[in-house]
Amino acid sequence: MDGQGLPQPVFSRQFGQGPRQVLALHCTLGHSGAWRGLAAQFETEATFTGFDMLGHGRSPDWDGRGDPQDRITEIAETFLTGRMDVIGHSFGATVALRLAVAHPERVRSLTLVEPVYFCFAAQDDPEALAIHDEDATAFTAQLERGDYETGTRRFNEMWGGAGPGWEQMPEDARAGMIRSMHFVRACSPPLYDDPAGILSPGRLDRAAMPALLLRGTESHPVTKAINDAIARRLPDAANVVIEGAGHMLPITHPAEVAAHLRALFARTGDKVGGRQTRASSTKRSI
Repeated sequence: MDGQGLPQPVFSRQFGQGPRQVLALHCTLGHSGAWRGLAAQFETEATFTGFDMLGHGRSPDWDGRGDPQDRITEIAETFLTGRMDVIGHSFGATVALRLAVAHPERVRSLTLVEPVYFCFAAQDDPEALAIHDEDATAFTAQLERGDYETGTRRFNEMWGGAGPGWEQMPEDARAGMIRSMHFVRACSPPLYDDPAGILSPGRLDRAAMPALLLRGTESHPVTKAINDAIARRLPDAANVVIEGAGHMLPITHPAEVAAHLRALFARTGDKVGGRQTRASSTKRSI
């Protein structure tokens, strides 16, 4: 399905057929299909809608205009119909947080899985950020040289968790990740410098809906610094750690993530399952 009326069209898909409407935003170097396993845990309870970000999956390359986080946030807003539960992973979680601040009346609950919003660590735990930045030179140095294949491989080694090794991936999967790495480089300013002003005093008070922050015990230490910093600022946030999981926990630990999501959904006061919820039945024509 191709989006209509967007600056650039994007590919989108849905999983499940339940009444609860969920908008799911994937990580960089991934695509919307990454939500298949988690959505299967809610097959008759919820309908997951996801789209491939620009430069990812079946969507076109980013055209280079504007701030990339702004552009993805604007696209995500077109999928935010009615009151929805919003879930974001990694870069997608930074977009999810911006949606919650901009449209609190439309975000019923907010789930952030290891958001890579490095500006939070810069403010609250600069030592953890310095460790991350030093470790990241393993791939950033390669990208500076124009060696995107090596840089992407090393990025995947740092953030890929328990997924298959680079050599075990199909050639088309590796090519897709290399393609997406150009978008990743462009995302550094919004994640480090916060041009959207998400850290402005009182800004996160707008995101008063029930919220959940998730991270894995095996993830990079900077994820703890970021999750803790965001949890301190949100009015109603649970900060949860999943034992044995790494950065790709929505894929590697779908049952554990689903259990915490159900607890979050219960905090909204809506029923989960085959019973009626307050979710809107309106669906965007795409």
